[in-house]
Amino acid sequence: MPNITHVVFDLDGLLIDTESIYTKCTQRVCDRFGKTFTTEIKVKQMGRKFEDASRILIQELDLPITVEELRDEIGPYFAEEFPNADLLSGAEKLIRHLHRHGIPIAIASGSEKDKYEQKISKHGELFSLFNHVVLSGTDPEVKQGKPAPDVFLVAARRFNQVPDSFQEVLVFEDAENGVEAAVAACMPVVMVPSVPRRYISDETMKKASQVLNSLEEFRPEEFGLPGFTN
Repeated sequence: MPNITHVVFDLDGLLIDTESIYTKCTQRVCDRFGKTFTTEIKVKQMGRKFEDASRILIQELDLPITVEELRDEIGPYFAEEFPNADLLSGAEKLIRHLHRHGIPIAIASGSEKDKYEQKISKHGELFSLFNHVVLSGTDPEVKQGKPAPDVFLVAARRFNQVPDSFQEVLVFEDAENGVEAAVAACMPVVMVPSVPRRYISDETMKKASQVLNSLEEFRPEEFGLPGFTN
């Protein structure tokens, strides 16, 4: 594996604890129809654009609602909950470490701009350390959401100093769709699952360079990056 020169992070369920919020808000909508939002459905949705994820939910649970009606109903729930989202273990340490050592870092998320701003509202200074943010939900250059590679390819090309090879860009992901997207982009990927591993296919986990329980377990020197110092 080439030494890593650039790093791209997913957002939800990796850096910020928003996956639990997605579950809570989605279940509030499902309650109205007497339906249960299962982890199996959630795994199919994770990382995708809102429209794609919504279609999966509607189809899987046979909900009598359109994508736009779902957006209108769930949006206020998100606006209420996202600003309370906390950072996940190891996220701040790793972000600040890479920034301090001059490693270019970016975010590549399936989120939309308004929701992204809600999610990072109490962590603005930390997220200002990223070179750029690519949000497939609202970025016109991202034609297809995860598991297609588009969002990672766009993120890599937007660095001021474009990497010599996509294999020098390390991706961090929590979701199966995100891992598949990184692999399709020919980028090595570290998976930190935000759902129990029994819900993730073994085939997908084998495609990851590493599968960790937390970002706290990541050792940068194993990828040619500056190591942590005590």
